Amino acid sequence: MSTQDLGPSPTGPVDVEQAEAALVERYPRLVRIAYLVLPPALGRNRRVLTAHALVQRSLPRRRVPGPRRAEDAVDPGYAYVRGEVLRQALVAGLPLRRLALPRRAQFPPLLPHVWGLRLFPRVGGADELALDQRLSRLSGPGRAAYVLRGLERQGDPEVLRVLASAGVEDPAAALAEADAVDAVDTVDTWDVSEGGADAGGPGAPAVDRPSVVGGQGRRGGGPGAAEGPDVPGTSGAGGPAGAGLGRAERSERVGEQGGPGRGGGRVGWPGGLGGAGGAGGAGGAGGAGGAERGLGLGRSVPGTGSTAGPGRPASGAGSGAEPGYATPGAGAETGPGGPAVGSKATAGTGRPASSAEAAAESRRQASGAGPAAGAGRQAPGAETTAGPGYRAPGVGATAGSGRPAPGTGITAGSGGPAPGAEATAGGAGVPGGPLGGTSPRRPRLSGAALLESDEFDPCALQARPTDLLRRRQHVRAGVTAVVALAVCGALLGLPGDGWGRDGAAAPSYARNPAAEAALDPAAVKRVGPAVWPGATRRDFSVWPARGDLAGDRALLRRALAVWARPGGAVQSSATPGTPVGPPMGPPQLLFAGRVDAVRVVLFHDGLRAVRYAEPVEGTAGVALDFARTDGADAVGSTALVVSRAAGNVRYLTAPWVRETAVRNLLLPAKEPYTLARDAHGVTDPVPSPVQAKGCARWNTLQTRDGSGLRLFTDLGELAPARLLWGRPAAPADATGPEAREAWARTACQLTTVRAHGVRSVNAWRFARQRLPEGAGLGAWLCTRAETWRGTGDRVLAQFLVPSPEVPAALAARSEGSPACGVRDPRVLAGVLWQAPGGNRYVLAAGSPDFASLEVSGGVEGRADGPVLAVRAGAGAEADLDGTLRDGTRRAALR
Repeated sequence: MSTQDLGPSPTGPVDVEQAEAALVERYPRLVRIAYLVLPPALGRNRRVLTAHALVQRSLPRRRVPGPRRAEDAVDPGYAYVRGEVLRQALVAGLPLRRLALPRRAQFPPLLPHVWGLRLFPRVGGADELALDQRLSRLSGPGRAAYVLRGLERQGDPEVLRVLASAGVEDPAAALAEADAVDAVDTVDTWDVSEGGADAGGPGAPAVDRPSVVGGQGRRGGGPGAAEGPDVPGTSGAGGPAGAGLGRAERSERVGEQGGPGRGGGRVGWPGGLGGAGGAGGAGGAGGAGGAERGLGLGRSVPGTGSTAGPGRPASGAGSGAEPGYATPGAGAETGPGGPAVGSKATAGTGRPASSAEAAAESRRQASGAGPAAGAGRQAPGAETTAGPGYRAPGVGATAGSGRPAPGTGITAGSGGPAPGAEATAGGAGVPGGPLGGTSPRRPRLSGAALLESDEFDPCALQARPTDLLRRRQHVRAGVTAVVALAVCGALLGLPGDGWGRDGAAAPSYARNPAAEAALDPAAVKRVGPAVWPGATRRDFSVWPARGDLAGDRALLRRALAVWARPGGAVQSSATPGTPVGPPMGPPQLLFAGRVDAVRVVLFHDGLRAVRYAEPVEGTAGVALDFARTDGADAVGSTALVVSRAAGNVRYLTAPWVRETAVRNLLLPAKEPYTLARDAHGVTDPVPSPVQAKGCARWNTLQTRDGSGLRLFTDLGELAPARLLWGRPAAPADATGPEAREAWARTACQLTTVRAHGVRSVNAWRFARQRLPEGAGLGAWLCTRAETWRGTGDRVLAQFLVPSPEVPAALAARSEGSPACGVRDPRVLAGVLWQAPGGNRYVLAAGSPDFASLEVSGGVEGRADGPVLAVRAGAGAEADLDGTLRDGTRRAALR
């Protein structure tokens, strides 16, 4: 389609509807363009499907800019779609690179897709195959340039512009590749048959190729064939000009005999030196029109404008030709040396014209007829006579062999005149064939014309099945794989271990009413404020639901959902031994309100206290904390941590707490200061010792309820730890002067039990010891931290020197030991102490149940009673053992 064939359309943006109309209207041409530009290495089936896919993907999604040049006469919608098709086809031809990201056009198309069939265009002829092979040797841009020039009829400037807009880096090089293909197409426009060309018979076309000197006819002669020595530079009907024009690379052949009507051309035999198209030999016919056989020389041929004979001019002839060459036109004058009137060459025994001059003359006369013919060759479109076996297509002719030319007026030598023919013949009526010449094939079409053939039409397709046996094997393998995957998935998806039934248990994906109720904010338990005073026990179960957001169902829904399914962005923490799963049923709401720019929700489900916190602005920084609180009594459920911010902590106190205060544990003589609370029981912020650097201050929460004072400390968990003082069998709250004095020196050791799920910490002075060299009276403390889970208790043995300002020295520690507890109140520990005078001693002490102590190893010594002091050297190491009053041996705390 040429740009001149389409009417000009106004330039401007291209709408989607306009592009769709152009695509649908010219869909076959667009698919043909894509098919021709795609590399042939893809295979015909994939080229067809890819071409359709590229065209269908070229529709724009929105309004796009149209052509910017007023001289672009192509419809803007068609120009845009064609450019997209070219761009995608060029991309599809690029090779895949290892490090480059593949483009969409480089993958096999998803749509359209054909199952079980292979599609390909109709098969063409040899010309189409040759053109396809030449195009396969071009690059993608070269094929695009050839298609735009040949199929779209675009000029070079337009081709360069379209290629540049399609993303081609060097459009000029692509155009040069297309020029090379066009140069090959214009070398020869006629097919050359093996029988006529190679043999030099009457059907051989004249081309710009070197003549074979001294050539003769291919087969032994029939009537009119003359034998004799070959004369270089001369030509008869079967001479060099006629017989040597079959192939470009033809070696000199000698000793061959002329075919029917193709005289060998003896010297001195005028009849053997006939003009172009004449048949020489004894009694042979000469002249351009092919004279009657056996009638002598100089007889004119009816119906032609020429005469045959030695040197006699042909009337009305416009040109002469060298032997075996006929100039396009009406007729030619031939003879054994007589020049043709107005010709540029001589025929017969005169000097032959060069093949180059004859070829140039034939090209200049393209409007008159086709290429000149050799012996018996006639240009199409003229009323001519032909040599034996030659048939001039579409014209009136005289056949020397008696073979009629269909649709023409001829006279056959022995077969009689053809209907409507006006010609004479003197031949013997030799039928056409291998010996009598061959019919010429159809004229070879140019490459541009071949682009319109069915060979390159991906819309007119043929279908063939794929490999049926292999397809059947693939289907069987696919079905087997699917069945295997289904069986394995069913086995692995079973409840429990995945390989058996779980009795009466419902499947893991079944909807459980209890689980659904646990996530329903309307089902959350709420205790009224008047319940706790009359309750038989006081713990978290009687805490009333408090907070200004206690009625916010959306907040409660989010809190319950995060509790059941915490996401990856949730900051979750739990004390050791605390389960973190969803609630077993509807939990109890303790608090829901806004604290320190954070919305906080506190739940209790009988086993755990759960804190949900989300920022007021946004959803980032959601926190979820778990703490085990089972078995809590009235004192253990005194307070919960409701907020941590900027190193401070806020507590939510129980409804039975009357007063709250803050006491610095390191300053036992200093009175506590009052800690205010709001109407919901939330205290003011208190600096937490957990996040403090060093141990310069240790703030504790002091509360007063109906039964007395309580002392609690924050250890980084939801539930603060209770501080106690006294024997393990009967500890008391550490609120007295002696307890405060002891805790003031041992409080900094509480960092060793931080974030360990501690429920309470009890300090007990299990021994006093008079120090050597009159250094005073020392004391031994046992500190035991018990957990909510009942296991993993930590025990610390500490030694206090007489100076009250010196903190306790850690003598031993153990985890999981029953020592210093209710079950086993006994404890034994020792230290290496340096007296004020510089001497070193091993000091040891045990609880009152020990009858004697003994050290061995680096230091040897024994003492009766629960205390021991033995002189030792610097860096001495010793083993400590003790004997109880019942004779049982006990080792020191480790």
